[in-house]
This record gives sequence, C-alpha cells and structure tokens, in this order.
Amino acid sequence: ENVKGLVSLGNVKQIIENDFRTVGKGFVVLDARVLKAWEYGVPQSRERVFFIGLNKEFLKPEVLEILESGIVPASLDPYPVPTHTADPSLLDENREKFVSLREIFSDLMEPEQSLDIAQKNYSRAKWYGKSVQGQNEINLDWIGPTIRAEHHGNIEFRRLGSDKNGRYLSELAEGRTERRLTIRECARIQTFPDDFEFIRDEKSLGKEFSLSQSAAYKVIGNAVPPLLAYHIANRLQEVWPLYFGDGSNDNQ
Repeated sequence: ENVKGLVSLGNVKQIIENDFRTVGKGFVVLDARVLKAWEYGVPQSRERVFFIGLNKEFLKPEVLEILESGIVPASLDPYPVPTHTADPSLLDENREKFVSLREIFSDLMEPEQSLDIAQKNYSRAKWYGKSVQGQNEINLDWIGPTIRAEHHGNIEFRRLGSDKNGRYLSELAEGRTERRLTIRECARIQTFPDDFEFIRDEKSLGKEFSLSQSAAYKVIGNAVPPLLAYHIANRLQEVWPLYFGDGSNDNQ
C-alpha cells in the first residue's frame, strides 16, 4: 500500500521477493516495479508496487536461464509499457497525453439531476480546513487524487467555495453544490465501467449482498484500477508463449 515505504524500508522488498522464490518448487521473481496508474490511461495519481513471479517448473529452460541471469531483454519483460504521460517531451505515436478529470466527468450530471444512484450518493463530511488528503478540491485539468479505501473525510472535494480557495466559482454561481466526489466519480477515476453497481439495497438483495455508501467508497478504493489490470494482463498474454510454449502441454 505504501509504495515509497515498501521499496525503501530496509530489506523488506528483498524479503518479499525471497519468500516468493521459495513457494512450491520455486519461482523466478523479477525485480519489483512501481507502476504509475496515470501512465496507463488511469486519471489518478496512484502508484503501486507489483511483484511478478514465474513458476520454474513450467518455464522453458532457455528462458529460465535468461531470467535467472538478472538481465531481462525487452522482449521478455512482463511489465506493460506505459501508454500515457504527463511529460510533454515524451509525447509520440506510442504515448498519449494523460487522461484528465474533465474528460471523464464531462457527461456526468450533478447528483440532484442524476438517475444513477452511485452519482446521487456522496460523503457529506465537512471541510476540516487542513491541507491534507480529503480537504482539497480536484483540478479538472489534471489527474485525480489516489482513491483510498477510507471514506467520508478522506474523499476529495469536487468543488469548494471562495472562502476555501475554490476555483470553480462559476459552477457555484449556477447553483451547483459545494461537495465531495460522488461514488460514481470515484469509480470513474478508478476506471470502473458505469454498469458496475456500488450502492446495493439491503431490502431487495438481503444484508449479505447489500453495499452502503461507506462500503462502496471502500470497495472502490481497495481495487486495482481495472484499466491498469488490463494492461498488466494483456502484457502477460503477449509474453506467455515465450515463457511457457504454445500451450500444447495441458500442464502449461
């Protein structure tokens, strides 16, 4: 969860990698890498460390030898290549500009007008007046904050008033509400499709399958952004035949 702490705290990273290597008959564990969500089209300042291990029992012998050497060629690198950037100098045919909040929010109605129950619901926690996560207003022309599993006071504001240095005063003048991000807005920042339901009624579904507003924020914040997960899975699919062959062996 705490990327900087995990990769820099003593030998914690090495301990995790070494433990992974001893699972079963052994794994090749490639050097853990921090992936930045916004570099894969996710409009969020989320950074997470990923560990990828490959089962030695099924790897091609020649590939196992290369991977264990520690020098992994680009063709065998299991980590996805970034598709987006916030650095204008890196823009080219392979990298697009980062996705902004303005782009993903452009078609959302305000909670009072929306029929989407996830857009209608948002934390009513008051502004605390502190310069910490959850007390700031988002910048529509930038990426969003990291969506965390906590809720209420840790959910950023969609807009704040002039007394709190808000920048979207014209929206307030139009009658829009000073409020925090809705559940749907947080879900979009995480790249969940709109057909994912995060508020589920206890009366119709039973307590076991219900989700409250607080639980919805937690579910969204705990998740790996689906778009980032897609890029990781897609890259693994590309290199899979190189690692394990064509799949003719059922055990592969």
